[in-house]
Amino acid sequence: MSYHLPLQSWSKTPFPRVSLDTAGLVALADLQTIAERTALCGSAIYLDVFVLCPGIHRQQTATELHGAEYPPTAALTSGYVFRVENPATVLYLQKVGKTGHLVHLRVSDKSRPTTIWTFLGSWWTPNLSPISKVFYLAAVLLNWVVVVFLVLAGDWWALVIVGILMLARLGNIAVVRRRSHPGWHGIPEPGVQGDLLILLSQDRWIRMRGSVDDLKVVTSGQWMRDMSFTESCVVAASTLLVYMGAALASNADQSGKIALLALLLISPALLVVSNKNIAAFQMFGRSITVEGEPKAYKRRLDLANELIKSSKREDWAIRLGMINPDTTRSTPAML
Repeated sequence: MSYHLPLQSWSKTPFPRVSLDTAGLVALADLQTIAERTALCGSAIYLDVFVLCPGIHRQQTATELHGAEYPPTAALTSGYVFRVENPATVLYLQKVGKTGHLVHLRVSDKSRPTTIWTFLGSWWTPNLSPISKVFYLAAVLLNWVVVVFLVLAGDWWALVIVGILMLARLGNIAVVRRRSHPGWHGIPEPGVQGDLLILLSQDRWIRMRGSVDDLKVVTSGQWMRDMSFTESCVVAASTLLVYMGAALASNADQSGKIALLALLLISPALLVVSNKNIAAFQMFGRSITVEGEPKAYKRRLDLANELIKSSKREDWAIRLGMINPDTTRSTPAML
């Protein structure tokens, strides 16, 4: 007496006139959803293995999403002018910034240097909004639903493809976690409060406040260091696994191909919504949140004069080119 899996009686070709032999090519789409998630969360967690989206092989490009912009920044407390060097922070600033408006941000220390929190942090991202959590967990659950369906249907080729994509995901996650460790952030200045004005492209203005040490962590140094030889090999192997999974997709039953397509099309949609509703930007145990509503200004000079009045100094405005040093404050340098 032969044993049949519960869903093996289902038709292997529910749509006989439709060919889905190239369904696996969807996995090769250069979507930036996973890379964007990596940048907004400051790293990757092991639970991400169960979120399969097109663009798995593009996760390491998270450092390029900011478009090579390193915005000029002024410390209103000291007059010092520098640039934001962290590409993930710049990406977040670009997303919350609004043309002609000043956006207020607060940096706080959310690190919990204990063994249990270090372990939990490797599996879960803190400070997610309820909506972000629901859609992220829905993407994880969807992967398991597809796996269970493929097991019950006895489509082992499709199951192998899911396993290959998960292995490729794991390789990239491991490399991201190895590359994103706190490094150089200047001399510690405990107890000192900072106040930064950041000038983004397209006339988007950001005011970021918090302790100087926390501000240094999110704006200076490296976010992800360059890959070592071993890490490059792991990323290359993971990329080949993605292409291998796409090549093998033609061996799956049509029902399995439909399940794979559903997984690769629905998961990125869920992850996009989750990314959009992340409550706070995370970076090395620090959190950046938006405070209040963006404030509009008719011209940049009005912003400069207001901040000069509140900071009681104008050297930072001169160095940023917001006012001319040899004229009165009523004459702007550019706008």
